[in-house]
Parts: sequence; structure tokens; C-alpha cells
Amino acid sequence: MINIKENEKLNMLNHSCAHLLAQAVKHLYPEAKFWVGPVIEDGFYYDIDLGDKVISDEDIPKIEHEMKKIAKDGKRIVRHEISKDEALEMFKDDPYKLDLIERMDESETIISCYTQGDFTDLCRGPHVESVKELKHFKLIKFSGAYWKGDKNNKMLQRIYGVCFPTEEELNDYLKELEEAQERDHRKIGKALDIFTTHDLVGKGMPLWLPNGAIIRKELENYIYKKEQKLGYKHVYTPCVGTVDLYKTSGHWDHYKENMFPSMKVDEEEFVLRPMNCPHHMLVYGSDLHSYRDLPIRIGEFATDFRYEASGAVKGLERVRCMCQNDAHLFVRPDQIGEEFKKVVELILDVYHDFGIKNYKFRLSLRDKCDKEKYFDDDKMWNDAEDKLREVLNNLHLDYYEAIGEAAFYGPKLDVEVKPAVGPEVTLSTCQLDFLLPRRFELSYIDSDGNKQIPVVLHRAIFGTFDRFTAFILEETKGALPLWLSPVQINIIPVNNEYHLEYAKKLQEMLSDYRVELDDRNEKLSYKMRESVMRKIPVTLIIGQKEVDNNTISYRLYGSEETNTVSKDEFLKFIADKIENKN
Repeated sequence: MINIKENEKLNMLNHSCAHLLAQAVKHLYPEAKFWVGPVIEDGFYYDIDLGDKVISDEDIPKIEHEMKKIAKDGKRIVRHEISKDEALEMFKDDPYKLDLIERMDESETIISCYTQGDFTDLCRGPHVESVKELKHFKLIKFSGAYWKGDKNNKMLQRIYGVCFPTEEELNDYLKELEEAQERDHRKIGKALDIFTTHDLVGKGMPLWLPNGAIIRKELENYIYKKEQKLGYKHVYTPCVGTVDLYKTSGHWDHYKENMFPSMKVDEEEFVLRPMNCPHHMLVYGSDLHSYRDLPIRIGEFATDFRYEASGAVKGLERVRCMCQNDAHLFVRPDQIGEEFKKVVELILDVYHDFGIKNYKFRLSLRDKCDKEKYFDDDKMWNDAEDKLREVLNNLHLDYYEAIGEAAFYGPKLDVEVKPAVGPEVTLSTCQLDFLLPRRFELSYIDSDGNKQIPVVLHRAIFGTFDRFTAFILEETKGALPLWLSPVQINIIPVNNEYHLEYAKKLQEMLSDYRVELDDRNEKLSYKMRESVMRKIPVTLIIGQKEVDNNTISYRLYGSEETNTVSKDEFLKFIADKIENKN
């Protein structure tokens, strides 16, 4: 979907439409007072004090009707520049505008406002020429919003809307918006009992419900098997570390604002870990290593904690508590290319299994002219960047280079995936690191008996299990593939009196899978409809024909076709479907 805030033309149109909304509200509710009406990524909103009035569904059509009347009238939108004193006098009866004026920078001696007919509002602008340009709008939703975002302040009414130059563009956008809402993993997660949140636990701290736990465990098992075949050794490390650990790694100086506050226990000061690399450095450093031992690949499904602003947290996509599919590869410099290649091949393998096709590779490199931002070792940088390029070129992958976007300690590869709706997201990453092994004084003994410093590759294939689950739920609209679905097979006997016994035998036969038997005394149509709503991949319908012929009739999610097969055929069908990750 287009980002309205970043599109200059749409930004101006939507900002002007926010004023149109305010003018219409003022006509309908003369006592209304207005706080702010900014443009956001998907349109605009205005925060309004309506006294004791609370906006309802019935009010929105009335406001839209008044907005259309004003737009049809076609008044010009005129900019005025006034002094601060004049502004204070003009808005003397509006405490919200007075607050805005009083908080303006002292250098702002001239204040701009815009007038359209009988309505004037403070604004820096710019705006469109006339309200007649604002005909193609839609009010999307409304909610409560505390003044200045402070729960100790009064609750205002927030009305959201969107505006486009043409009706066609508006309708296209509304269709996209509807599609996005259908795919919203928060909505799907609630409907399918995958995760929940609770204020007593805290914002950004999702609770994985049994269905969600199955999905996450299947993802863990899936990637663990792949990593095990590639020689990864998995570890468990604590969810906390001392402040000294993060001072040693450098995160305390450069990442402290993204960490939870420290806590004192006895004589030590601890912090919830925001990443796992410092722990893994110590795992590597717990033993002596020869050049023959490398590469050493340390993996962990590790829970990390990062501070996110409360307004930024979103379902499983943006959380404060996350589980990373993390690994750190300790390699000799001559092994960088080969290990990087294996990481990229693993990413491609995973994307193939999940049907992820719309993605691109972003190679972040240093700016050679910036001698302060980057770790100072020209030869190491040049060799590493050349090896990464060589791997991507040999694999015939399309990628683009982002000069000056590398981390201080090494070049990085990000995989930017275009989801079904919304902006691109970064799922997989691979980061070279020359610095952290030095900070922790890590080494290996080379063939001449000398100590050498290894290079580390930080890599995450799923990124976090949380964000990847959100991504998959939105891509599939919750209709997960058979191998990943919390309930794989639902068995429905047509009549419990005659068919339940056979259905129970099928349930026992299929005990290696996640099977449910719906033996409620409900109509078949009701139970079938519910199976579809729960998006169960395979539903068995067991009637007299199946009992008599010792067969199975099944229907796949999304299909109206019923297939009847032998038990052996069905078992092979299910096994193949799971094995092939279809």
C-alpha cells in the first residue's frame, strides 16, 4: 500500500482534508474544539474535544455528508500570517490551540493559519487551492485518544480518514485497505486462538496460546533440523546478563536506549538481554580452539527483550519480548565466503519451502571515505566485501548495494520481503563482525601455532519467530499449510449413532497427526461451516458409505470438492503433503 505521508501530493491533499473534517464537525457540533490533525501513513486523523458527546457509527455518515456539502461549495483555502499575539487573541476560547501556540519556538514570530469559508485553523501548510479538490474522501474509523497521549489528560475523539485525487484511486485504496484488514495477523490470531495480550502482562508481551505454541514449535523443529544438518550446535543461555557484559560488547554505550532498565541483585547489576551475541562470544571463549575446529556454528532459540515505544508495538510483528532464530558462526578469514554462501543457500531453501518469492537482497557496505564511522582495517573490509559480492554473483542473485549502510564492524546482507499487503519487511539477515571477537579477546591457534582472531557471522533466517509467524499468518490469511496448522485433520461423523465408532477408529489410525473428532450433536452443515471458519486444512466427512466401504471422504480447505479414497491412499496423501511442505 502507498505511504500517504511520504507522497508529497497525497500528503497535502490529506492534510487539507483533515481541515475539511474539522470544519464539518464544527458545523454539526458548534462547541467542538480541536487539538491536532496530522497526516499519517494511511491517511489522516483529527483529535477533537466534543464535550460529553461520544462519536458513534451513526455520526460518521452525517459528518461525511457535511464534508461533501462543504467540498461542493468550492471555497478557496487561503493562507494568513499573523503574529503570536494575534493568534492568542484569535484562539482565546480554545485551550488546545492556545497550548499549541504557547509551546511554539520563540523564533516563530509569524504564525500561519488557513481559512476556508467560515472555518480557520492553525497550520504550517501547505494546502490545496480549494475545498472542491477534496471530494474523494472516506472516513475510515474513530476511537478515543488521550490529549497529548497522556492517560491523565482528557479523552478526545479521534476520527480517521483518507483522501485521493480521484474516486477510482480512492476505491482502489479502500479495497487494499479491506484486504489488509482481512490479512491483519492480530485479527487472525484472535479468531484462530493463536495469541493474546493482556495489560497485566504488559504491552508488547504477547501470550502464545496452545494453537500458537504448536505453530512456533513446528517452526522451531523445522529450522532446527535444517541447522543440525549444516553442523550447527545449539545452546541455552540466560535471558539476563550483567551490565559489564554489555559494556564489554559495546552495546551499553550504543544500544542502551533500546534496553530495559538495569536491576541490582546483591552486588551485581543485571539487564534483560536485547541480543544474544555477547553470550555466544563467551560460549566460544569457554574452550581453546584450533584452526581445524573452525567454522564453529552456535545456534539458539533465544528470548530477548527490547524497549519499543508503546505506540509502536503491534501484535507479534513488533514486540518487546521476542524469540530469535539466532546463530553466530565463528570462522577463519579464508572461510568467510563459503560460510556466507551456506547462509544464503539456507535462506533460499527456507523461502522455497514457504513459497516466499517476492524478495530482494540488500548488501550494506561501508563508505570508504568515512574513516570515523567504520572499523579501521581496509584490507579486511575490502576482502570481506569482495567475498560477499562474489557469492551473490556466483549464485546469480539480484541484489543492490547500499553504500554507507554497513554497521561499524562489518558488511551486512538483508533480505527485504514484499508481503501481500503493506511495506517491505526484513526477515533474514547475515552480518559480518570483525570487532566483537576482539572485544571478548577470542582466538584460535593457526597452523603455525600462533593466536588469531576469528571473524563472526551473525545470522537469523526467520529473524524472530514472532515476526515470521505474523508474516506467515498475513500471507496465508491464517490458512496455514498442513504441516504447520495447529489442527491438521478434523473428523466429522454425519450421524453419531451410526458413524461415530468408525470415526473414532480413524482418529486412532491418524494419531501421529494433530486430529480432532467433532462428535457434538450438531448438524453436519454447522460443523462443516465451523471447520472452514477455523481454517482446518483437511476435513473428513464420515457417513454410511464410508463405513460400509471402509473408505475416507475428505475435503480440503478452500475447496468444495469431496474426494473419497482408501485408508492407505489417504495416509500416503497426508504424508506426502507434509513431507513436501505443500
